[in-house]
This record gives sequence, structure tokens and C-alpha cells, in this order.
Amino acid sequence: MARIAFIGLGNMGGPMSINLVKAGHQVRGYDIVPEKVARAVAGGVEAATSNPEAAKDANFVFTMLPTGKEVREVLVDDDEVLDVIGPDTIVVDSSTTDLAATDYIHTQAAKRAIALIDSPVSGGMAGAEAGTLTFMAGGDTAPIDRAEPVFLAMGKQVVRAGGPSAGQAVKVCNNMLLGISMVGTCEAIALGEAAGVDHQVLFDVISTSTGNCWAMNVNCPMPDMVDTAPANRGYTPGFTAKLMLKDLTLSQEAAAKTGAVTPLGEHARALYEAFCDERNGEVDFSALVQMMRDMQPG
Repeated sequence: MARIAFIGLGNMGGPMSINLVKAGHQVRGYDIVPEKVARAVAGGVEAATSNPEAAKDANFVFTMLPTGKEVREVLVDDDEVLDVIGPDTIVVDSSTTDLAATDYIHTQAAKRAIALIDSPVSGGMAGAEAGTLTFMAGGDTAPIDRAEPVFLAMGKQVVRAGGPSAGQAVKVCNNMLLGISMVGTCEAIALGEAAGVDHQVLFDVISTSTGNCWAMNVNCPMPDMVDTAPANRGYTPGFTAKLMLKDLTLSQEAAAKTGAVTPLGEHARALYEAFCDERNGEVDFSALVQMMRDMQPG
């Protein structure tokens, strides 16, 4: 059994912390939103009164926060969590953040001789609740090996992505491709509808032919084609359009930082920005198909 601090108890962090409790770990958590703390406490998590208190004497400190700004504030700039833990504590940032923030927290941890792993996740809220997440771990091998049993209490797979910041890099690549493929899927559906093709025919052909992809086969924007699709529930997420815009924005920041050329990534980002500006960004990102339909003349 490990003593684990979990900072950030929202839609992802809450169920992840509860799964750690179910696996037999002692978990102390903190979030600035009392309702989120209450939900975690109902699942067996011990409530802390602050981030530093949560981290004190922990074997592992997990952060699951909205952006790199909050991660920096919690670990270094404001709450200084890295200064209240010892060198035997492993810090794992499972937030999806910008590469600059990840580089910064790795540098600050190294100055303190603290092992830090950047390990964003794939699997969404459903995966967090079911304990089937994939962790993309960037950092030194020994801390990742030590953390692996803890990861597997919340997920099904740990991918060793490479050195520091590699976890965030591979996550942003994956989600950029997901955003692009969803745009293409929605465009294909809108084109098929405009040409008078039945939804079932579109699905049967695309899902079994060269156009098949996760966006069609698992998160299909057409209702009544796939049991798992948010389209069946009025596009209740799932993974929100707002979060997809965040990840596509991160991909373009990473492209600018590295000099990579990603024109389709930028096009997808612009489309999701328009969607979130004009519509409800809290719906599933597959709802982009609605905007594609409305963009057609007549």
C-alpha cells in the first residue's frame, strides 16, 4: 500500500483517486472546489485542507489540473509542493499541458533531486471511472518502474514514451490526430447527407473500408450506429469540444515551439474554436457534425 496525494479531483482526478482507494492505497486529496472533494471523500479519499498538506509524507503525488498554469502554481510558483516533499517522493503530472510548462516543472524537480514523471492519459471520463486509462509516461526509467503498479490501479496500460516531457509530446500528437480525424469524419457525413446517402449505408461502408477510424467506429457522430457514441445521448460527453479545442491549441503551441509544420492541425483548431464560440463547447466533440451541416449553402 502506498501513501498517495491526489491534487485535482475533477471529472478525471476524482474517479482516478477513488480507484486508487479501491486498490488498497491510502489517498489524501485536495481540490479548490468543495463539491469535488466531497465526491472523492464519498469514495474513500481523505480530504486535505491544502495542496501542501495533501503532499506531506506521500510516496507519490499526482496532479490532474486544467492547464500548465495551474500545474506550475501548485508544484512550484505558489503552493511550492516540490518544497514540502522529500527526494523519495515521486511526482506524477497527469494533466494535459503545454510543453513549456512540462519542461519547467521537470527542471524545477531536477534542481531539488525529485523524480517527476509527465504522464497524461488517454481514455476520457469513461476510462477514468472504469480504470481503463492508458498512461503515457515521460521521465527516467526507475521512477516509472516504481510508479507502474500505481498507474495500473487506475488504468490498463503504461506506455514508456521516453525522457522528460515525452509523455506530453506523444499525447498532443495523438489528440491532434484525433481532432483532425473527427473533422474529416464529420465532413464525410455532411457530404453523404447532402448527396442523399442513408446514415446506415455511410456507416456500413466507412466503418469497414479504408476510411475507418476511431472517430467513426467508436465515437460516431451519427446517432444509433454505435452503442458507445455520445450522439445517441444528444452529444452528452464523452470528451467535450472545449477540451478538444484545448488540446488542438496545445498541438499548435508545440508545433511553434519545435518548428513542426501542422496545417491540418491548425485547420482543425480553427474549426473547433468557431464551434465553441458559436455553440455549446461543453457537448461532445463529435457534435462538430452539426456545424458542418449548417455550413452548407441552402
